[in-house]
Amino acid sequence: MGKVERERGLALSSYKQPCLRRRLAVRMRARGVHDFVAYASVLDRVPEEYDLLLDALTINVTKFFRNPETFALLRERVVPALWGAPGHVAVWSAGCASGEEPYTLALLFADLARPGALRARLRIDATDLDPGALAALGQATYAAPAVEDVPPPLLERFFSPGPPFRLDPAVARLVRPRAHDLTRDPPPEPPYQLIVCRNVVIYFDRPTQERLFSAFFDALVPGGRLLLGKVETLFGPARTRFEVEEPRERLFRRP
Repeated sequence: MGKVERERGLALSSYKQPCLRRRLAVRMRARGVHDFVAYASVLDRVPEEYDLLLDALTINVTKFFRNPETFALLRERVVPALWGAPGHVAVWSAGCASGEEPYTLALLFADLARPGALRARLRIDATDLDPGALAALGQATYAAPAVEDVPPPLLERFFSPGPPFRLDPAVARLVRPRAHDLTRDPPPEPPYQLIVCRNVVIYFDRPTQERLFSAFFDALVPGGRLLLGKVETLFGPARTRFEVEEPRERLFRRP
């Protein structure tokens, strides 16, 4: 693990060790080796194995409107309030994978206003560690399973007929992809009115989670919201710093 951290700058020590070992085991089996020393030799001999390992370590399971009830909350309560307030709106989708989540956020805003008007006031930063995921985000083209939960009016209005389904470029341009390591890098361009980081921090150890929650708090404007995944919760000082706005959907607010 130390070799991977030195060679590629991956903060593997921040991952929960059982999760890390399971994912390393996937690549070791694929290469037919049975211990870390032998796998280190593979990394020396086969440079592309680093990219395959990175893909195994990053979590890229996603789809548009994943957990529709969560996005219903955003659509009904959060997004209209953000767009209706004066000034610029900055959103951060942290750990965005191949783009379905930040593009879903863009669709919620595009349902309220023309994309041309949105571009003057809205910025959605989509960050991930995986260059392959960011490349897929840049294509903004998806297979049928990825869009199966998109409401039909939005699918018809903002996607080309498919499959594959291509997102309207005017909506895609609302999202800015950025390479970013949550365990090492500061928030990309705070302050934000909304930070969405779902099903990511659960894979990190508790000290890393606490540092992230503190960074999220500091990156939000007063009144800004943090949305976590349904199986995630706040730890450490963040439990008292954030207010719980909607416990079922893991929506928190900076006072």
